[in-house]
Amino acid sequence: MSRRSPLVNVMVSAAMKASRGLRRDFGEVEQLQVSRKGPADFVSEADRRAEQILYEELHRARPDFGFLMEERGAIAGKEADSRWIVDPLDGTTNYLHGLPHWAVSIAAEERGDIVAGIIYDPLREELFWADRGRGAFLNDQRLRVSARTTLATALLATGIPFKGRGGHARFLAELESFMHEVAGVRRFGAASLDLAYVAAGRYDGFWEAGLAPWDVAAGILLIREAGGFVSDLEGGRRIFATGGILAANDQIHAHMLKRLKAVAREQKRAS
Repeated sequence: MSRRSPLVNVMVSAAMKASRGLRRDFGEVEQLQVSRKGPADFVSEADRRAEQILYEELHRARPDFGFLMEERGAIAGKEADSRWIVDPLDGTTNYLHGLPHWAVSIAAEERGDIVAGIIYDPLREELFWADRGRGAFLNDQRLRVSARTTLATALLATGIPFKGRGGHARFLAELESFMHEVAGVRRFGAASLDLAYVAAGRYDGFWEAGLAPWDVAAGILLIREAGGFVSDLEGGRRIFATGGILAANDQIHAHMLKRLKAVAREQKRAS
């Protein structure tokens, strides 16, 4: 078992505290499904309360760190090169509909690099965590990405663009390119957990466009520390800038990247 760094311990403590309220509120959401008004306002409040707890706990532990948070946005800290990147409730739509698949995601960034991260699934009590250079873990178990090498044996995950998001035609072309070649494609609705599952070898690869830094920051480190490859959808390192991400082991990553680039070329020619 690897000993967790002080940064990871801070994140775990904050996530556990915020998760108590999220678990309690999730039970209420399931009951609210029968009401005409619906639980949307209730969930927004649960999200806000969780973010407040995370802000207070993380700020208390590292008062000079800045923040990048889903609701509050960017908050400058005294240490200009250090910040927390926080998603208090990834999988909000799942939560809203009473689907038990959502997580808290926190990463620590220093000088532009993610140095520690956690993704916590409170309902399954699964804590995915990583320290840069020290490996990735699920609770106390070391993680490795899958060893599959062909698309024919690969189980992939993705996110489907929804109402108000662009890129529908491109996504359908990407899905068409993969679906005839792979063992399956899943869409579970929480990008942080998708990335954690790639790190754990449950998925062989993941791709999605239109994501925010708080969706992917912790997952990026998890996958790299589990021996995987993470890039933007063109194979570069501009994940935060582009909002696109591709994650897998080295061979599956290469296969997926080749197909994604081919789709991008076709879309460009057709436009």
